[in-house]
Amino acid sequence: MHRNEATEPSTVETASADPALTPGRPGDLPPHRAEATAAGDDTRVTLRGPGELADALPYLLGYHPDDSIVLVALHGPRHRVGGRVRTALPASPDSWDDTVREMVACLSEGSAARTGQPTAMVLYLCQDPRADETPGQVMERLRPLAQLVRTTCGARDVPVLEALCVSGGRYFSYCCPQGACCPPDGFPLREGETPTIAAAAAYAGVRVQGSLKELERRVGPLGEPIAGRQLHAFDVTARTLVPRMLGRGGAAEAVRSETLAVAERVLTRYRRGGLGGTDQPAADARDDSLLTSHEAAALVLGLQDRVTRDRAARWMEGERGREAARLWRALARRCVGAFEGHAPAPLTLAGWTAWSLGEDAAARVAIGRALELDPDYTFARLLHHAVNDGMDPEPLRRCMREGGTPATP
Repeated sequence: MHRNEATEPSTVETASADPALTPGRPGDLPPHRAEATAAGDDTRVTLRGPGELADALPYLLGYHPDDSIVLVALHGPRHRVGGRVRTALPASPDSWDDTVREMVACLSEGSAARTGQPTAMVLYLCQDPRADETPGQVMERLRPLAQLVRTTCGARDVPVLEALCVSGGRYFSYCCPQGACCPPDGFPLREGETPTIAAAAAYAGVRVQGSLKELERRVGPLGEPIAGRQLHAFDVTARTLVPRMLGRGGAAEAVRSETLAVAERVLTRYRRGGLGGTDQPAADARDDSLLTSHEAAALVLGLQDRVTRDRAARWMEGERGREAARLWRALARRCVGAFEGHAPAPLTLAGWTAWSLGEDAAARVAIGRALELDPDYTFARLLHHAVNDGMDPEPLRRCMREGGTPATP
Protein backbone atom coordinates (compact mmCIF):
# COMPACT_ATOMS: atom_id res chain seq x y z
CA MET A 1 0.00 0.00 0.00
CA HIS A 2 1.26 3.46 -0.88
CA ARG A 3 0.78 6.21 1.64
CA ASN A 4 2.29 9.59 2.35
CA GLU A 5 3.17 8.56 5.91
CA ALA A 6 6.08 6.32 6.83
CA THR A 7 5.88 3.37 9.16
CA GLU A 8 9.15 4.51 10.73
CA PRO A 9 10.26 8.10 11.45
CA SER A 10 12.33 9.77 8.78
CA THR A 11 15.94 10.24 9.81
CA VAL A 12 18.71 12.65 8.95
CA GLU A 13 22.18 11.20 9.12
CA THR A 14 25.63 12.58 8.48
CA ALA A 15 27.48 10.59 5.88
CA SER A 16 29.88 11.07 3.01
CA ALA A 17 27.81 8.95 0.67
CA ASP A 18 25.89 10.01 -2.40
CA PRO A 19 22.12 10.17 -2.22
CA ALA A 20 20.77 6.63 -2.06
CA LEU A 21 17.53 4.80 -2.65
CA THR A 22 17.03 1.40 -1.09
CA PRO A 23 13.99 -0.86 -1.58
CA GLY A 24 12.30 -2.06 1.59
CA ARG A 25 11.21 -5.57 2.46
CA PRO A 26 8.20 -6.98 0.59
CA GLY A 27 4.98 -6.10 2.36
CA ASP A 28 6.48 -3.15 4.25
CA LEU A 29 4.51 0.10 4.40
CA PRO A 30 5.66 1.90 2.30
CA PRO A 31 7.77 -0.29 -0.05
CA HIS A 32 10.62 2.15 -0.74
CA ARG A 33 13.26 3.81 1.39
CA ALA A 34 15.38 6.67 0.10
CA GLU A 35 18.47 8.45 1.31
CA ALA A 36 19.12 11.80 -0.35
CA THR A 37 22.09 14.09 0.16
CA ALA A 38 21.59 17.85 -0.04
CA ALA A 39 23.85 19.44 -2.64
CA GLY A 40 27.08 20.81 -1.25
CA ASP A 41 26.64 18.95 2.05
CA ASP A 42 27.16 15.43 3.35
CA THR A 43 23.90 15.28 5.29
CA ARG A 44 22.13 12.07 4.26
CA VAL A 45 18.35 12.11 4.42
CA THR A 46 16.38 8.91 4.74
CA LEU A 47 13.06 9.02 2.89
CA ARG A 48 10.40 6.35 2.90
CA GLY A 49 7.64 5.83 0.38
CA PRO A 50 6.56 7.39 -2.89
CA GLY A 51 5.16 10.42 -1.05
CA GLU A 52 8.57 11.42 0.23
CA LEU A 53 10.09 10.70 -3.17
CA ALA A 54 7.54 13.12 -4.68
CA ASP A 55 8.31 15.72 -2.00
CA ALA A 56 12.04 15.34 -2.71
CA LEU A 57 11.86 16.10 -6.44
CA PRO A 58 12.34 19.91 -6.23
CA TYR A 59 15.38 19.39 -4.01
CA LEU A 60 16.92 16.91 -6.46
CA LEU A 61 16.65 19.47 -9.28
CA GLY A 62 16.74 22.80 -7.42
CA TYR A 63 13.36 23.88 -8.79
CA HIS A 64 9.81 22.66 -9.32
CA PRO A 65 9.71 21.11 -12.82
CA ASP A 66 6.79 22.04 -15.06
CA ASP A 67 5.60 19.96 -18.01
CA SER A 68 8.59 17.69 -17.57
CA ILE A 69 9.83 14.13 -17.74
CA VAL A 70 12.48 13.56 -15.07
CA LEU A 71 14.61 10.42 -14.78
CA VAL A 72 16.91 9.78 -11.83
CA ALA A 73 19.62 7.13 -12.05
CA LEU A 74 20.28 4.81 -9.10
CA HIS A 75 23.52 2.91 -8.51
CA GLY A 76 24.79 -0.07 -6.59
CA PRO A 77 23.14 -2.37 -4.06
CA ARG A 78 22.00 0.65 -2.01
CA HIS A 79 20.79 2.42 -5.15
CA ARG A 80 22.73 5.63 -4.67
CA VAL A 81 21.19 8.56 -6.53
CA GLY A 82 23.37 9.51 -9.47
CA GLY A 83 22.66 11.49 -12.62
CA ARG A 84 19.37 13.19 -13.38
CA VAL A 85 17.96 14.17 -16.74
CA ARG A 86 14.95 16.36 -17.44
CA THR A 87 13.24 17.23 -20.69
CA ALA A 88 10.00 18.89 -21.67
CA LEU A 89 6.96 16.68 -22.06
CA PRO A 90 6.36 16.33 -25.81
CA ALA A 91 3.24 18.12 -26.98
CA SER A 92 2.21 15.10 -29.05
CA PRO A 93 2.34 11.39 -28.18
CA ASP A 94 3.84 10.89 -31.64
CA SER A 95 7.12 12.22 -30.18
CA TRP A 96 7.13 10.02 -27.09
CA ASP A 97 9.17 7.18 -28.59
CA ASP A 98 12.07 9.36 -29.76
CA THR A 99 12.09 11.47 -26.60
CA VAL A 100 12.09 8.51 -24.23
CA ARG A 101 14.69 6.60 -26.19
CA GLU A 102 17.00 9.61 -26.23
CA MET A 103 16.48 10.34 -22.51
CA VAL A 104 17.13 6.79 -21.38
CA ALA A 105 20.20 6.49 -23.60
CA CYS A 106 21.55 9.84 -22.43
CA LEU A 107 21.18 9.02 -18.74
CA SER A 108 22.33 5.39 -19.03
CA GLU A 109 25.39 6.11 -21.15
CA GLY A 110 26.30 9.32 -19.36
CA SER A 111 26.04 7.59 -15.98
CA ALA A 112 28.05 4.61 -17.20
CA ALA A 113 30.84 6.94 -18.31
CA ARG A 114 30.94 8.76 -14.96
CA THR A 115 29.88 6.48 -12.11
CA GLY A 116 28.95 3.16 -13.70
CA GLN A 117 25.87 1.65 -15.26
CA PRO A 118 22.67 2.46 -13.33
CA THR A 119 21.03 -0.41 -11.50
CA ALA A 120 17.58 1.21 -11.42
CA MET A 121 15.70 4.43 -12.20
CA VAL A 122 13.04 6.64 -10.66
CA LEU A 123 10.62 8.32 -13.07
CA TYR A 124 8.63 11.51 -12.55
CA LEU A 125 6.00 12.83 -14.98
CA CYS A 126 5.10 16.41 -14.04
CA GLN A 127 2.22 18.32 -15.58
CA ASP A 128 -0.56 20.44 -14.12
CA PRO A 129 -4.13 19.80 -15.31
CA ARG A 130 -5.42 21.49 -18.43
CA ALA A 131 -8.74 23.30 -18.44
CA ASP A 132 -11.58 21.03 -17.25
CA GLU A 133 -9.09 18.28 -16.37
CA THR A 134 -8.36 16.75 -12.96
CA PRO A 135 -4.97 15.56 -11.67
CA GLY A 136 -6.28 12.00 -11.87
CA GLN A 137 -7.11 12.47 -15.54
CA VAL A 138 -3.59 13.81 -16.15
CA MET A 139 -2.20 10.69 -14.52
CA GLU A 140 -4.30 8.42 -16.75
CA ARG A 141 -3.50 10.42 -19.88
CA LEU A 142 0.22 10.01 -19.20
CA ARG A 143 0.03 6.36 -18.13
CA PRO A 144 1.09 5.07 -21.60
CA LEU A 145 4.13 7.37 -21.42
CA ALA A 146 5.08 5.98 -18.01
CA GLN A 147 4.76 2.45 -19.38
CA LEU A 148 6.90 3.38 -22.38
CA VAL A 149 9.66 4.65 -20.10
CA ARG A 150 9.48 1.50 -17.99
CA THR A 151 9.73 -0.83 -20.99
CA THR A 152 12.53 1.25 -22.57
CA CYS A 153 14.53 1.10 -19.35
CA GLY A 154 13.72 -2.60 -19.02
CA ALA A 155 15.16 -3.23 -22.47
CA ARG A 156 18.47 -2.05 -21.00
CA ASP A 157 18.01 -4.31 -17.95
CA VAL A 158 17.46 -1.25 -15.78
CA PRO A 159 14.18 -1.47 -13.84
CA VAL A 160 12.15 1.59 -12.94
CA LEU A 161 11.92 1.30 -9.17
CA GLU A 162 9.17 3.93 -8.84
CA ALA A 163 7.18 5.90 -11.43
CA LEU A 164 5.27 8.93 -10.18
CA CYS A 165 2.90 11.43 -11.74
CA VAL A 166 2.96 14.87 -10.05
CA SER A 167 0.02 17.08 -11.00
CA GLY A 168 -1.97 19.86 -9.38
CA GLY A 169 -0.23 19.54 -6.02
CA ARG A 170 -0.88 15.80 -5.86
CA TYR A 171 1.06 12.65 -6.70
CA PHE A 172 0.15 9.23 -8.04
CA SER A 173 2.18 6.03 -8.29
CA TYR A 174 2.14 4.03 -11.52
CA CYS A 175 3.71 1.13 -9.60
CA CYS A 176 0.65 0.60 -7.43
CA PRO A 177 -0.72 -2.79 -8.63
CA GLN A 178 -3.82 -2.08 -10.71
CA GLY A 179 -4.32 1.13 -8.74
CA ALA A 180 -5.81 -0.89 -5.88
CA CYS A 181 -4.21 1.07 -3.03
CA CYS A 182 -4.15 4.61 -4.44
CA PRO A 183 -7.24 6.84 -4.31
CA PRO A 184 -8.56 8.23 -7.62
CA ASP A 185 -7.47 11.76 -6.72
CA GLY A 186 -4.03 10.71 -5.53
CA PHE A 187 -2.22 11.95 -2.41
CA PRO A 188 -1.42 15.60 -1.63
CA LEU A 189 2.14 16.83 -1.72
CA ARG A 190 3.22 18.18 1.65
CA GLU A 191 3.92 21.70 0.46
CA GLY A 192 2.52 23.27 3.62
CA GLU A 193 4.67 21.10 5.88
CA THR A 194 8.40 20.69 6.30
CA PRO A 195 9.46 17.39 4.72
CA THR A 196 12.64 15.83 6.00
CA ILE A 197 14.59 16.68 2.88
CA ALA A 198 13.44 20.32 3.06
CA ALA A 199 14.77 20.62 6.59
CA ALA A 200 18.07 19.04 5.57
CA ALA A 201 18.32 21.27 2.50
CA ALA A 202 17.71 24.36 4.65
CA TYR A 203 20.43 23.19 7.03
CA ALA A 204 22.81 22.77 4.08
CA GLY A 205 21.93 26.20 2.64
CA VAL A 206 20.19 24.72 -0.41
CA ARG A 207 16.95 26.29 -1.59
CA VAL A 208 14.42 25.56 -4.29
CA GLN A 209 14.55 28.43 -6.78
CA GLY A 210 10.89 28.54 -7.80
CA SER A 211 9.39 26.64 -10.71
CA LEU A 212 11.03 25.90 -14.03
CA LYS A 213 8.59 28.25 -15.78
CA GLU A 214 9.55 31.05 -13.39
CA LEU A 215 13.26 30.50 -14.00
CA GLU A 216 12.69 30.49 -17.77
CA ARG A 217 10.59 33.63 -17.60
CA ARG A 218 13.42 35.48 -15.88
CA VAL A 219 15.65 35.09 -18.94
CA GLY A 220 13.02 35.02 -21.69
CA PRO A 221 12.31 37.92 -24.09
CA LEU A 222 9.93 40.66 -22.98
CA GLY A 223 6.71 41.48 -24.78
CA GLU A 224 5.07 44.77 -25.62
CA PRO A 225 5.28 47.64 -24.97
CA ILE A 226 8.96 47.25 -24.06
CA ALA A 227 9.78 45.00 -27.04
CA GLY A 228 8.83 47.62 -29.64
CA ARG A 229 10.90 50.34 -28.00
CA GLN A 230 13.82 47.94 -27.63
CA LEU A 231 13.82 46.96 -31.29
CA HIS A 232 13.90 50.61 -32.30
CA ALA A 233 16.82 51.24 -29.90
CA PHE A 234 18.73 48.27 -31.36
CA ASP A 235 18.31 49.62 -34.89
CA VAL A 236 19.49 53.11 -33.93
CA THR A 237 22.42 51.95 -31.76
CA ALA A 238 23.68 49.32 -34.19
CA ARG A 239 24.17 51.86 -36.97
CA THR A 240 26.88 53.68 -35.02
CA LEU A 241 28.20 51.07 -32.61
CA VAL A 242 28.79 48.06 -34.85
CA PRO A 243 31.13 49.90 -37.32
CA ARG A 244 33.19 51.10 -34.35
CA MET A 245 33.37 47.58 -32.91
CA LEU A 246 34.68 46.33 -36.25
CA GLY A 247 37.03 49.27 -36.69
CA ARG A 248 40.79 49.18 -36.52
CA GLY A 249 43.17 50.83 -34.10
CA GLY A 250 41.75 51.90 -30.80
CA ALA A 251 38.11 52.04 -31.88
CA ALA A 252 37.26 48.55 -30.68
CA GLU A 253 39.04 49.07 -27.35
CA ALA A 254 37.18 52.34 -26.86
CA VAL A 255 33.86 50.52 -27.34
CA ARG A 256 34.91 47.93 -24.78
CA SER A 257 35.62 50.63 -22.20
CA GLU A 258 32.37 52.41 -22.99
CA THR A 259 30.36 49.19 -22.71
CA LEU A 260 31.73 48.40 -19.27
CA ALA A 261 31.20 52.01 -18.19
CA VAL A 262 27.52 51.78 -19.16
CA ALA A 263 27.26 48.52 -17.25
CA GLU A 264 28.84 50.15 -14.18
CA ARG A 265 26.33 52.96 -14.38
CA VAL A 266 23.40 50.56 -14.46
CA LEU A 267 24.86 48.47 -11.62
CA THR A 268 25.12 51.61 -9.49
CA ARG A 269 21.45 52.24 -10.19
CA TYR A 270 20.62 48.66 -9.19
CA ARG A 271 22.66 49.00 -6.02
CA ARG A 272 20.75 52.10 -4.99
CA GLY A 273 17.48 50.37 -5.80
CA GLY A 274 18.21 47.50 -3.42
CA LEU A 275 18.94 43.86 -4.07
CA GLY A 276 16.36 41.49 -5.47
CA GLY A 277 13.70 40.39 -3.02
CA THR A 278 11.47 37.37 -2.62
CA ASP A 279 8.93 38.63 -5.16
CA GLN A 280 10.92 37.80 -8.28
CA PRO A 281 8.45 39.19 -10.89
CA ALA A 282 8.34 42.52 -9.04
CA ALA A 283 12.12 42.60 -8.67
CA ASP A 284 12.63 41.86 -12.37
CA ALA A 285 10.08 44.51 -13.36
CA ARG A 286 11.93 47.04 -11.25
CA ASP A 287 15.25 46.07 -12.86
CA ASP A 288 13.66 46.48 -16.30
CA SER A 289 12.44 49.96 -15.34
CA LEU A 290 15.96 50.99 -14.27
CA LEU A 291 17.46 50.07 -17.65
CA THR A 292 16.78 52.25 -20.70
CA SER A 293 16.28 50.74 -24.14
CA HIS A 294 19.36 52.48 -25.54
CA GLU A 295 21.53 51.33 -22.63
CA ALA A 296 20.31 47.78 -23.13
CA ALA A 297 21.05 47.95 -26.87
CA ALA A 298 24.58 49.28 -26.27
CA LEU A 299 25.28 46.61 -23.66
CA VAL A 300 23.88 43.66 -25.63
CA LEU A 301 25.77 44.68 -28.76
CA GLY A 302 28.94 45.45 -26.82
CA LEU A 303 28.89 42.03 -25.12
CA GLN A 304 29.04 40.31 -28.51
CA ASP A 305 32.76 41.13 -28.32
CA ARG A 306 34.48 38.24 -26.54
CA VAL A 307 37.01 40.41 -24.72
CA THR A 308 34.27 42.65 -23.31
CA ARG A 309 32.21 39.64 -22.28
CA ASP A 310 35.15 38.03 -20.50
CA ARG A 311 35.95 41.22 -18.62
CA ALA A 312 32.33 41.46 -17.53
CA ALA A 313 32.50 37.84 -16.36
CA ARG A 314 34.83 38.95 -13.55
CA TRP A 315 31.82 40.42 -11.74
CA MET A 316 30.94 37.09 -10.19
CA GLU A 317 31.03 37.15 -6.39
CA GLY A 318 29.19 38.63 -3.43
CA GLU A 319 26.88 41.60 -3.84
CA ARG A 320 28.74 42.60 -7.00
CA GLY A 321 27.92 39.21 -8.51
CA ARG A 322 24.27 39.40 -7.48
CA GLU A 323 23.95 42.87 -9.02
CA ALA A 324 25.63 41.65 -12.22
CA ALA A 325 23.34 38.61 -12.39
CA ARG A 326 20.35 40.96 -12.30
CA LEU A 327 21.79 42.97 -15.18
CA TRP A 328 22.63 39.92 -17.33
CA ARG A 329 19.10 38.57 -16.87
CA ALA A 330 17.61 41.96 -17.73
CA LEU A 331 19.73 42.13 -20.89
CA ALA A 332 18.67 38.61 -21.89
CA ARG A 333 15.05 39.73 -21.56
CA ARG A 334 15.78 42.68 -23.91
CA CYS A 335 16.97 40.39 -26.73
CA VAL A 336 13.68 40.48 -28.62
CA GLY A 337 12.58 39.88 -32.21
CA ALA A 338 15.39 39.90 -34.76
CA PHE A 339 17.93 40.47 -31.96
CA GLU A 340 17.04 37.34 -29.99
CA GLY A 341 20.11 35.73 -31.52
CA HIS A 342 22.25 38.16 -29.50
CA ALA A 343 21.04 36.65 -26.22
CA PRO A 344 23.67 33.88 -25.73
CA ALA A 345 26.24 36.39 -24.44
CA PRO A 346 24.12 37.82 -21.58
CA LEU A 347 22.51 34.42 -20.99
CA THR A 348 25.89 32.76 -20.57
CA LEU A 349 27.03 35.54 -18.26
CA ALA A 350 23.83 35.05 -16.25
CA GLY A 351 24.49 31.31 -16.09
CA TRP A 352 28.14 31.75 -15.15
CA THR A 353 27.35 34.24 -12.40
CA ALA A 354 24.52 32.09 -11.01
CA TRP A 355 26.81 29.06 -10.94
CA SER A 356 29.54 31.07 -9.22
CA LEU A 357 26.99 32.17 -6.60
CA GLY A 358 25.86 28.58 -5.97
CA GLU A 359 22.53 28.84 -7.82
CA ASP A 360 22.93 25.78 -10.01
CA ALA A 361 19.28 25.52 -11.12
CA ALA A 362 19.21 29.11 -12.40
CA ALA A 363 22.57 28.52 -14.06
CA ARG A 364 21.32 25.45 -15.92
CA VAL A 365 18.25 27.27 -17.19
CA ALA A 366 20.21 30.29 -18.47
CA ILE A 367 22.95 28.17 -20.05
CA GLY A 368 20.39 25.82 -21.58
CA ARG A 369 18.56 28.77 -23.12
CA ALA A 370 21.86 30.07 -24.56
CA LEU A 371 22.54 26.69 -26.18
CA GLU A 372 19.02 26.53 -27.60
CA LEU A 373 19.73 29.78 -29.43
CA ASP A 374 23.31 28.91 -30.40
CA PRO A 375 24.39 25.27 -29.87
CA ASP A 376 27.96 26.22 -30.83
CA TYR A 377 28.42 29.02 -28.30
CA THR A 378 31.62 27.68 -26.74
CA PHE A 379 31.53 29.42 -23.37
CA ALA A 380 27.99 28.13 -22.78
CA ARG A 381 28.98 24.61 -23.85
CA LEU A 382 31.92 24.58 -21.44
CA LEU A 383 29.76 25.83 -18.59
CA HIS A 384 27.04 23.30 -19.46
CA HIS A 385 29.49 20.43 -19.03
CA ALA A 386 31.04 21.95 -15.90
CA VAL A 387 27.71 22.46 -14.12
CA ASN A 388 26.31 19.06 -15.09
CA ASP A 389 29.52 17.30 -14.07
CA GLY A 390 29.35 18.90 -10.62
CA MET A 391 32.64 20.73 -11.03
CA ASP A 392 33.78 23.35 -8.54
CA PRO A 393 33.61 26.89 -10.02
CA GLU A 394 36.48 28.10 -7.85
CA PRO A 395 39.32 27.31 -10.33
CA LEU A 396 37.61 29.44 -12.97
CA ARG A 397 36.87 32.17 -10.43
CA ARG A 398 40.53 32.16 -9.46
CA CYS A 399 41.53 32.50 -13.10
CA MET A 400 39.17 35.48 -13.43
CA ARG A 401 40.53 37.16 -10.30
CA GLU A 402 44.04 36.89 -11.69
CA GLY A 403 42.98 38.64 -14.87
CA GLY A 404 42.56 35.57 -17.04
CA THR A 405 39.63 34.76 -19.30
CA PRO A 406 37.72 31.63 -20.25
CA ALA A 407 39.57 31.82 -23.61
CA THR A 408 36.49 30.95 -25.59
CA PRO A 409 35.15 32.45 -28.83
